[in-house]
Amino acid sequence: MLTVTDPSTGMVVRELPAASPAEVEATLSAAEQARGPWVARGVAGRAEVLHAVAAHLRAHVDELAPLMTLEMGKPVKEARGEVEKAAWCAEHYAEHAAAYLADEVIASDATRSYVQHLPLGTVLGILPWNAPFWLALRFAAPALMAGNTCVLKHDPHVPGCAAAIEEVFARVLEQAGAPAGVFGSLPIETPAVADVIRDRRVQAVSFTGSSRGGSAVASVAAGEIKPAVLELGGSDPCIVLADADLDAAADTIALSRIINAGQSCIAAKRIIVEDAVYEPMVARLTERLAALKVGDPNDPATDVGPIARADLRDNLHRQVTETVAAGARLLLGGELPEGPGFFYPPTLLADVTDEMTAACEETFGPVLAVMRAADADEALATANGTEYGLAASVWTTAERGEAMAREIAAGQVSVNGIVKTDPRLPSGGIKRSGYGRELGPHGIKEFVNAQQVWVGPKRG
Repeated sequence: MLTVTDPSTGMVVRELPAASPAEVEATLSAAEQARGPWVARGVAGRAEVLHAVAAHLRAHVDELAPLMTLEMGKPVKEARGEVEKAAWCAEHYAEHAAAYLADEVIASDATRSYVQHLPLGTVLGILPWNAPFWLALRFAAPALMAGNTCVLKHDPHVPGCAAAIEEVFARVLEQAGAPAGVFGSLPIETPAVADVIRDRRVQAVSFTGSSRGGSAVASVAAGEIKPAVLELGGSDPCIVLADADLDAAADTIALSRIINAGQSCIAAKRIIVEDAVYEPMVARLTERLAALKVGDPNDPATDVGPIARADLRDNLHRQVTETVAAGARLLLGGELPEGPGFFYPPTLLADVTDEMTAACEETFGPVLAVMRAADADEALATANGTEYGLAASVWTTAERGEAMAREIAAGQVSVNGIVKTDPRLPSGGIKRSGYGRELGPHGIKEFVNAQQVWVGPKRG
């Protein structure tokens, strides 16, 4: 049974039965049967479908966005933006897939030799709840444009979002005369996923979620010798040096940490500030976090909505209380509010050190952990002193920041800007933050057969 709980009230609003084995079989069979016709459409034909998906998303943003607000508590103004961003992703790959997948001519002893990029088959996307529409299109748009078919296994807490995404594709595919099996959804519970990964019709897996979940998925996929891309957790550092624009840094850091109530893998989580500007930076962050409005995610004026689930909020509060008990200064928030729902206030922890919980674990909520560094070298060492390596940011001069980026152990570094995902640029992590890349030209090539073609006769 898939249960939907409104995180702003804590009340169950919907219960749905999980897909039966027969329904799972039908979805996988449809994806397999759709492979040939989908490849036959060619890049231009597939692009027409993705453009139509984007247009449908934009035209129905006001009915799609509230699904996220209901099921996982995303403030409605952010939810609308997410639908628009999902549409952008579909458009981007529709427009650029041909160039990304162009043959690569490589000189050899052949008359002609080159690499061509062919689809693998059906790709399974296993996704979390925190960005239901964006993550679905981030997974599907490049895979579909490469000629693969897609099966989506969304988080069981957002079945309405998953069903809506499937319906968008179903309508567009029908209008285009393409089989519905090109994109399917599996509303199943998490324990049933392993058998789907093992199914012979699934050729590759894309997973976004926790490091623990990624480890389990990777183990099953590796056992079947199937490629996987993993985008996992992060404890992203943000380095602020003495020559930074402190006001601009404070504005961006506060925004980064409270988007989606802080429930983002790439949000700034450990703020590492050079000693010379430590207290001024703490003061600026305190001021900005204190000004945020926490409340009903349906209200367009709300800045911070609820945490998605009660257990997630409980774990976040444990991390805060353990960090304070270990000696951190609690400057803002840090208390469970009274009343219904799973709200948590913007919280600022100062004087956090490496061994404290908020520095050692990923905090998934509106909690900033500020750490002091004597100089740039110590800041860099602190930034890299984590098992994660998803993203990072640096605030300093542009030249100095670019030089430091080469020394930061992360898959993505922003210099004097917010860490974000962009369809034009690859993103992904190293260490326990995963492997492989999504988006950009790198992402579309994760799920293709890079086939070498050698054409004779041999040249002398």
